[in-house]
Amino acid sequence: MAMQADMAADYEVSVASDFAALHEYAGLLRSADTQLDFYSTLTWFENLSRTGVEPELQRLLVLVRHRASGTVFCLPLLRRSQAAAAVYGSSVAALSNYYSSLYGPIGDASAVSVAGLRAALAHLKVHHRPCAVLDLQPLDTASPFYSNMVQALHAEGYVTDSYFCFGNWHLPLAGRSFAEYEPSIPSRLRNTYKRGRKKLDGAGPWTLQIHASAGPELESAIADFVAIYGKSWKTAEPFPEFVPGLCRAAAARGWLRLGVVRTQDTPIAAQLWVVKDRHALIYKLAYDEEYKRFSAGSVLSAEMMRCAIDVDGVIDVDYLTGDDSYKVDWMSNRRERMGLLAYRVSRPQGLVSLLKHRIGRLVRRYKRSPAPTVTLADTATE
Repeated sequence: MAMQADMAADYEVSVASDFAALHEYAGLLRSADTQLDFYSTLTWFENLSRTGVEPELQRLLVLVRHRASGTVFCLPLLRRSQAAAAVYGSSVAALSNYYSSLYGPIGDASAVSVAGLRAALAHLKVHHRPCAVLDLQPLDTASPFYSNMVQALHAEGYVTDSYFCFGNWHLPLAGRSFAEYEPSIPSRLRNTYKRGRKKLDGAGPWTLQIHASAGPELESAIADFVAIYGKSWKTAEPFPEFVPGLCRAAAARGWLRLGVVRTQDTPIAAQLWVVKDRHALIYKLAYDEEYKRFSAGSVLSAEMMRCAIDVDGVIDVDYLTGDDSYKVDWMSNRRERMGLLAYRVSRPQGLVSLLKHRIGRLVRRYKRSPAPTVTLADTATE
């Protein structure tokens, strides 16, 4: 109880349902963007909440302020009425979905301590019941946030478990230029984008532009991206305003790199990258299948990679979500993103949900295990 009292004295915790309600601290939260991964910035979460998440889902934006230092952080969460993690009732989850390649809190990283996270969890338990099941994903298990959150959850009476989300391929440059990196690309792919340029040259005038700033040209490029995406193999966007909103928000911060290839003024390939703090994120790509013969997607990838390395001076290129085979051609290193489940076993919902999770894991493990080999010696009788 002494620890709880100390936290109550040290921290002020509040919960908002909309980012507009955090306007008093928006400056502090946004000023911390330089020390944060893109997916932990206020810029990212504002657009995701506004354009990429069902409006009926309740937002729980937990703001934690250290009274003495004045440092703040925000843990953006959602209340989900139906979720696989909970047997019944609602659960609390990260404000993340298929658009998110990573999840973390917004604000001063030094403020996201075990004590600060405990203060957030304690507030949720008292003021926003039920909070017996939490599901946070996708996470970097090597990050301080992950280890601090696990410690905070255990201290608040939760039992935790992790689960695999997806593989993440990336390319540490180690100071290499594009010319030094290019020989590591498979020769068949290098030949593909070099032949693609020749095919485009032979088909008539074509352009490759990388848009980074707000304005009419960017709006035209966004429209081109949407049109190309609609003609590609990709499934339709469930939230059509998400990508345009992301492009505009990233452009306002100087992070956008939206590349478009056009032949005879017809847009045929586009890629959305984000470049922040010398890290390049390859977010979305598409090409018009009618023009597949030009390999415009590979041509664009090579040029955007060259610009990211030689112009923006990035130290790492990240292909984000998934183990797609084409990513291995461009990247060199693989890591995994994980989810974190937490069950408050002092509550019936938490205990039952934990039992269901553990039983389900045992069943899946049993189904994956190979059947025992039966030999003649096993079946022999005396």
